[in-house]
Amino acid sequence: MEALYDLDFYKCKQENARLLRDGRLFEIDIENIIEELESMGRSEKRAFVNRLAVLIAHLLKWGYQPERRSKSRRNTIDTQRIDVAALLNDSPSLHHGIEERLSHAYVKARILAEPDTELDRETFPSTCPYEFEQIVDKSFFPEAVR
Repeated sequence: MEALYDLDFYKCKQENARLLRDGRLFEIDIENIIEELESMGRSEKRAFVNRLAVLIAHLLKWGYQPERRSKSRRNTIDTQRIDVAALLNDSPSLHHGIEERLSHAYVKARILAEPDTELDRETFPSTCPYEFEQIVDKSFFPEAVR
């Protein structure tokens, strides 16, 4: 099974799934399955932080560039909120450690907002100006900052 893992990752996963369904537990590649499960958890965290970063970046743009508010920006905020909610719905444990994830997302959000706004990232607060509950609240849109 180890050779199959190195040669054809997808086929290896399919074979392991078949062995599990057939109850042939002693034949599965347990080490690689464990590694994959752990990797999937890390991927979920990264996807959540990335989605949150995009959402926060658009909230920053909304607040720092009120003259450029548009349906497109509002729609991006709305769709990002839907995607964040879907990730939390699928993996509620992502709520644990939310402050740390929010902090990581905000660092990325400042970087993402900089080129679009043409504002230096130092213009934005050093820590996230929004509470997590505000970020995911579909009725929350930041006031103009100036």
